[in-house]
Amino acid sequence: MSKTIKLTTGEAIVKFLTQQYIAIDGEEHCFVEGVMNIFGHGNVLGLGEALSHYQDDLTVIQGKNEQGMTHVATGFAKQSLRQKIFAVTSSVGPGSANLVTAAATALANHIPVLLLPGDTFATRQPDPVLQQIEHDYSSGVTTNDALKPVSRYFDRITRPEQIMSALLRAFEVMTNPATAGPVTLALSQDVQGEAFDFPTSFFKKRVYYVDRIVPSDRALTCAAEALNKAERPLLIVGGGAKYSEAQHIIDAISTTHELPFVETQAGKSTLLSNHPNNLGGIGVTGIASANIYAQTADVIVGIGTKYSDFTTSSKTAFDFEYATFININVRRPDALKLDGIDLVGDAKATLTALSERLTLQPTRHQRMDQLKAEWQQERTRLSHIDPTVHDYQPEIQDDFSRSKFQDYVDALKTSFPQTNALIALNEAVADDAIIVAAAGSLPGDLERLWETTAFNTYHMEYGYSTMGYEIAAALGAKLAHPDREVYALVGDGSFLMLHSELITALQYEHKINVVVFDNSGFGCINNLQMGNGSDSFCTEFTTASGGILNIDYQKVAEGYGAKAYKVHTQDALIQAIEDAKKCTTSTLIEIKTLPKTMTDGYASFWNVGVSEVSDKAAIQEALKTKRQAMQNAKLY
Repeated sequence: MSKTIKLTTGEAIVKFLTQQYIAIDGEEHCFVEGVMNIFGHGNVLGLGEALSHYQDDLTVIQGKNEQGMTHVATGFAKQSLRQKIFAVTSSVGPGSANLVTAAATALANHIPVLLLPGDTFATRQPDPVLQQIEHDYSSGVTTNDALKPVSRYFDRITRPEQIMSALLRAFEVMTNPATAGPVTLALSQDVQGEAFDFPTSFFKKRVYYVDRIVPSDRALTCAAEALNKAERPLLIVGGGAKYSEAQHIIDAISTTHELPFVETQAGKSTLLSNHPNNLGGIGVTGIASANIYAQTADVIVGIGTKYSDFTTSSKTAFDFEYATFININVRRPDALKLDGIDLVGDAKATLTALSERLTLQPTRHQRMDQLKAEWQQERTRLSHIDPTVHDYQPEIQDDFSRSKFQDYVDALKTSFPQTNALIALNEAVADDAIIVAAAGSLPGDLERLWETTAFNTYHMEYGYSTMGYEIAAALGAKLAHPDREVYALVGDGSFLMLHSELITALQYEHKINVVVFDNSGFGCINNLQMGNGSDSFCTEFTTASGGILNIDYQKVAEGYGAKAYKVHTQDALIQAIEDAKKCTTSTLIEIKTLPKTMTDGYASFWNVGVSEVSDKAAIQEALKTKRQAMQNAKLY
């Protein structure tokens, strides 16, 4: 007869979490680092009570916003290369509803997070309970059903014994690179406190082995034959390459065969920016050297990329009639994209196996070095923009009038361009510092201008481009690397969207550095709006009387207890960075920057919904430009 132990459902869940391990390349460690929580009536007496008894086994952190703390967990798992996670628990009702955006962010980026929201009563005896929604068509629908489409796996626990199968399934999903993503176990609040005689074997140490899968011999042979015939091959380094830690084999293949490579937002900092074969970012937020070379590539090897519209420039970046695609991915749906030769497997193991079959002779194309040199000249130009002179194009759009531009100069009391600020920041931070960003104009500027000097130091969430991810995820990155400086690079729009976990960082004394680029508006969308013929409308932060908002973010941060700075010049920025390095508490640097001083597109196209009927000549011209670009697009 098997041994049993009587535990509440809540305690059984927590006890199980402490015994889950992951093993990769012979190295084994705990998979669950801790639990982020906001307690309410739906979880405080069940899971909350259980967690209070396991504080020596798990890091328990009190969040300030359910979406924010889930971004912390996502940032932690992403920075940990999906080898560790935080669980997140919330109460029923608005608490669980707040998880939806963050769960979608994790799902779009294939990041494992365990969500444990409270739920309504399984017995339904006291229905409707506080914060319960009611539907006429079903009493079984609760707020947590909103998490189904944004979860890789979803289950509702209405009996204590159900957690045994549910938790095993949840961890299989989260530890599998092909299915990694958010898992939701909705916990009926009455069941959390119910007791059950669980078999002790359920709480034994479990190790999930992440074996490096290699594609079939057929697939490898087919890919090698195509690549060995290539005249202008190109590698695309995606996020899967970073998670696989495939940087050394990519370096070896690229160096041995003189193979140029480009980077996606998720793949950037897998290899370093100064690698001689690194052509830089590809696609809509990419640079000229990468995009121009990609147009003539005949064999394209996608390493761990899902080929988003930003990577493919809405399927115009490559010559699809001429090029052959070889796709290395743990997810078969991604490996089959663009009619590619599908190599379903781990990036590191697959490239190692493929390298043994390559006979491609090293041939360095002169055009490659020329394109790299031209881009360095452009980057140097962008580091010294003077927007006060009349010749300010292309940083300021023609239809953003000079007088309006001057209004911003007067209101924000600055003439500091965003490009100058970013490059100065890049040069001032430590080589191993981690930057975190997600939305607005910063992802484009960062992929183009930020030069990486260490592995896994560029943390960009651009699968979902979630405004408000940055500061919370910076705390997650800091939890993953407590010995490094972490910088959240955020626009003023994203800061206003969500910055609650800055308080959590201060509370738990995990130092992060928040850098706010304040141009008083949703600058990225204003650029999109005006760049496609529309007037500026509801994208600038203006008052009812027409004035420009000038928010004092320095005072906001100081009110929370952070060390804060406000800068208007490059010298002041560098001074603030150097001083912030000496601080032991979290810091915020408010940079007053001017609108329209970010980078523009380079040899790329983004398919957006331009109005097909309009009396505005500028919109008619934008539609014409779009249709011309779409003539080269490939539909898959």
